[in-house]
Amino acid sequence: MSVRSLSKPVVSEVNKDGGTETLALSVLLLGGRQSGRSSVGNALIGGAVFRSGPGFGGVSVTSRPQRVSRTFPRYFRRNGAESHLSLRVIDTPPAKPRPQEVRAFCPDGVHAIVMVVRADLIGEETQLEREAESLFGPDWFKHSLLVLTHVDDLKEAGLQPSLFLAQAPDWLRALADRAAGGVLFVDSGSDWPSLTGEPIRERVLSLSARNHHQTLAVIGLDVKDGARLS
Repeated sequence: MSVRSLSKPVVSEVNKDGGTETLALSVLLLGGRQSGRSSVGNALIGGAVFRSGPGFGGVSVTSRPQRVSRTFPRYFRRNGAESHLSLRVIDTPPAKPRPQEVRAFCPDGVHAIVMVVRADLIGEETQLEREAESLFGPDWFKHSLLVLTHVDDLKEAGLQPSLFLAQAPDWLRALADRAAGGVLFVDSGSDWPSLTGEPIRERVLSLSARNHHQTLAVIGLDVKDGARLS
C-alpha cells in the first residue's frame, strides 16, 4: 500500500488586519509526565495558561488536550513588511495522544511538533518518536523541535549542555539528530517560561519557514471496538 503525502500543499492561514498580515501557526506539544511540556507551552504563549507543576500522587495535571491561542503584533518581517504572529498551541497529556482528539484541535494539521524531554531524567527511553510517527507518519521529524528542560540541574552537576548530548543515551541522541528544528536547552527556574519564550517562538517560526509554512496532517486512526475511526 502506498503512503500518501503527509505535508499539506496549502500554506498556513494568512489574514490581513489593517493591511498587516497575520501568520497563523499550529504547534503541538509532546512530552512525558513532569517533563516541563506545559511550561514550554506557557513560554510559547507568554503567560501561565496551561496548568503545570507536580501532580498529586504522580498523576499529570494535564488529563486531556488543551488549546490556547495568542497573537503577537508585528512580531517579524515577511516579504519586507511587518507581520503579526498568531500561535495556536496544543498541549497533550503524557499518555499517548489519540489521533481523533489531536485532529479535533488542529483539523488542518500542525506546523511544528515540540518534543519536550527533561534533561536530568533520561534513564528511561521516551515514546515520543513512536507517538509522533503514529500521529503524522514518517515525515514527523521534518516538523519537529526537541526542547530539553531542567538544564540548570545539569550545570549544577558540572555537566555543560554542549557535552550533554555526546554522553546521552542512544535514543536521545537519535531523537536530537532526527529533529529538523534542532535542540533547544532551557533552564527550569521559577521564571524561565517568561525568559525563554522568545527563543522557542523564534525556533518554531524558523522551522515552519523551513517547511514553507506547510502543515503536517494527522493521519493516525483511533481504534475502538475493533473499528477504525477516521
